[in-house]
Amino acid sequence: MAAANAHYYATRDPLGAAGDFITAPEISQMFGEMIGIWIADLWSRAGRPAFRYVELGPGRGTLAADALRVMARFDCAPQGVHLVETSPTLRAAQLARLPAAEHHDEIDALPDDTPLLIVANEFFDALPIHQYVRTTGGWRELMVERIDGGLGSAAGDIPADDAVPAPLRDQPEGTIVETAPVAAAIMQRCAFRLARQGGAMLAIDYGYRGPAAGDTLQAVRAHRFADPFTDPGEVDLTAHVDFTALADVAQGAGVIATPLAMQGDWLRRLGIDARLQSLTAAAPDRADELQGQRNRLVEQHAMGDLFKVMAFTAPGWPAPAGFTGDAA
Repeated sequence: MAAANAHYYATRDPLGAAGDFITAPEISQMFGEMIGIWIADLWSRAGRPAFRYVELGPGRGTLAADALRVMARFDCAPQGVHLVETSPTLRAAQLARLPAAEHHDEIDALPDDTPLLIVANEFFDALPIHQYVRTTGGWRELMVERIDGGLGSAAGDIPADDAVPAPLRDQPEGTIVETAPVAAAIMQRCAFRLARQGGAMLAIDYGYRGPAAGDTLQAVRAHRFADPFTDPGEVDLTAHVDFTALADVAQGAGVIATPLAMQGDWLRRLGIDARLQSLTAAAPDRADELQGQRNRLVEQHAMGDLFKVMAFTAPGWPAPAGFTGDAA
């Protein structure tokens, strides 16, 4: 999965109608603007400290451009814009929108002298996962094999019971459980940075409150689902994100995790409907278009419930806006 996605993202811009999928920032400027408001509010209540804006897997740079524009209205100006991106194609698109941005290949290369405000939108879902299947002989890892001239998955021979989270081990035969050690490692690195330097991180992705069993590996091509094992490197591979696992890692590193929120609820709390009214008043001829964009981001039948939001804050930083209820 890691090798396939590395090739996939390095060789194309997959976003938009002509690509394979579309992300929330490309649907509407309101998405990035709400994130900009969220950052400005948190920064203001934290005492307006010097900070650096960081985005992991920033796509075309659309989200950052929209967020930074709104942040500037509140005099919330980062000391630098730092993008963690390895794709040459996407780096070029990002620099077209953010000429002053600095690129990094990994988290460890980020500056360590000021607090970081980190955004990770649809980032964790593209990281490689492990899958384990319950067999008559216990848990086995699903391995990629050549099958009939192509690729497929089959259970390995080595017992893997210890790799399956304890609450999920007593499952019926055929059950699949996923783990995401790469996502956990990246979350841990970010959390250690926040604990040392201060700041916060916002993660938005499709995912769930774990632990939970199920096969969520999927591929998308031309806005339609595809076989993950056909044309590796030519389709977008993703898996749903276990936000509880991310929270556990962050809390273990000394960082505070918010409750898990539905994207639609979170955007409503931040004021997306007020922003919609403002945009509609300025461009009445776009009223239906803008309403449609808002609905796609917020409503339950669209992205509103499928996508989840969680934030992570350094000790001593204020509670971020948009969250309510019990912790994940």
